[in-house]
Amino acid sequence: MKSHFISGGGGIQLHLVETGPLQGRPILFVHGFSQCWLAWLRQLNSDLASTYRLIALDLRGHGLSEKPRGAYGDSRLWADDLQAVIQHLRLEHPVLCGWSYGPLAILDYLRHHGEDEIGGVNFVGGVTKLGSEAAVSVLTPEFLGLVPGFFSSQTEDSTRSLDTLLTLCHSEKLSSVDRYRMLGYNLSVPPYVREALFSRVLDNDDLLPRLRKPVLVTHGSADAVVKADVIDQQMSRIGSVQIRMMATGHACFWDDAPAYNKYLRQFVEAVAH
Repeated sequence: MKSHFISGGGGIQLHLVETGPLQGRPILFVHGFSQCWLAWLRQLNSDLASTYRLIALDLRGHGLSEKPRGAYGDSRLWADDLQAVIQHLRLEHPVLCGWSYGPLAILDYLRHHGEDEIGGVNFVGGVTKLGSEAAVSVLTPEFLGLVPGFFSSQTEDSTRSLDTLLTLCHSEKLSSVDRYRMLGYNLSVPPYVREALFSRVLDNDDLLPRLRKPVLVTHGSADAVVKADVIDQQMSRIGSVQIRMMATGHACFWDDAPAYNKYLRQFVEAVAH
């Protein structure tokens, strides 16, 4: 697995990893709130890597990417981050896969840079808006109850909230090794970054109907973070959309990686180059 640092929007240093054959069809994975590239281990270490060029990005403020203050409110910066990855690695029509918060960054990219350079999109347990009553309505009360702890600078408070978030994200019981790895990279995201992410106000209702490239929506039927209502309230606005409900929690790509990887492979194979 190769590791890269590249210059993203506004000159911020972004970290990413890649595996698989350079000539393979590229798939770019974009993690969720307070996560990092390690969230995609069950894809990066799967047989997908024998066929596809797999890239996993640490979003600004996360993982090994830079974590400046005041660099999270501008949609264009998030868009330019993904554009920098596509251009720096010379990715030809990648499929963009975003989990949870990740679709917001992908939609930032699509708003500012369009669809011409991508092949398709996979929204995984995702949302398309923030900062409104409509946005909050698709989030579970259990998740919303954790939000104050995400912003706390008190280690015990943030640890408690993030540890509970891990429980909400997964329908399977995590091994101690996986749980503490996940908790570690969640805690590496500073509280000011977490607060900045939730302070954004976004609404992509105007953009979704204009999307023409294929979109796969993958959602867990037991998702305890984002309600299945998001399908009707947000994702149904997309014209060319496929819906895959899985018997999993919020992290369907982890809870049932073999099934998710199969669906992703089928989608990528059907997407025109």
